[in-house]
Parts: sequence; structure tokens; C-alpha cells
Amino acid sequence: MRATLPRLTASVFLASFVLSGAPHQARAQDVTGIEICTAEKTMERPTSCLQSNINFLKTSMTKASLEHQQKLDAANRQIEALKAAVAGLQKTVAELQAKAAPAKAEPAKNDAAKDKAKEPAKDATKDQPAK
Repeated sequence: MRATLPRLTASVFLASFVLSGAPHQARAQDVTGIEICTAEKTMERPTSCLQSNINFLKTSMTKASLEHQQKLDAANRQIEALKAAVAGLQKTVAELQAKAAPAKAEPAKNDAAKDKAKEPAKDATKDQPAK
């Protein structure tokens, strides 16, 4: 059993190495659409290949830039709409608070008037002689 353990470990290591990809294997291209220009033998072909890659990358960058600018513009429009909505809500809250302030002041005035009306009645009973 001890002899099979190193063999098992070695076979697991070998299997994981093969499945993960040996270092000598060629890697996949990072960017789709880019040609590999190093395999060409004549000088004209690699130059046109590189120029093609440059044109592809330039087109891709321009397209991505336009897409991102459109997203930024849409986000800015949404921000402006939200700012307008917040301003409208702040105005509504201010109006409601202005209406609520006099309503709160009126009960306080009524309470003060009632208190004043009760005070002379109390004073009148004090002024009368006791029987």
C-alpha cells in the first residue's frame, strides 16, 4: 500500500498538469479579432497584419467610447430629472409646512384666550367676600 501511494500521487499530479494545460501549449488570443502576425515569413504581410490590428483596435476603441459617452449622457439626463423632482418635492414640503404653521398657531392662540377667560373668573371669586 505504501508503494501505491507515491504512484497515486504522481498520477494525480500528472493528470492535473495535463488537464490544466502544459506550459508548452499555445495560449488563446486575449482579444478576438486580432491576428497573430508573427507567423508570417515575408515582411509585407506582417506589416499589413499589424496595420489591420491597429485599425481593428482603433475601431473598437471608438465604438466603446461612443457607447460609454451615450451611457454618461443618459445618466446625466436622469440626474437632472431627479434633481427637478427633488426640487418639486422640496417646494411641496415647504408649502405644506407653511400651511401647517398657522394651523398650529391657532390652537395655541385659542388655548391662550381660554386661559385668559378663566383667569378673571378666578379673580372674581377671590374678590367676593366669604359668607
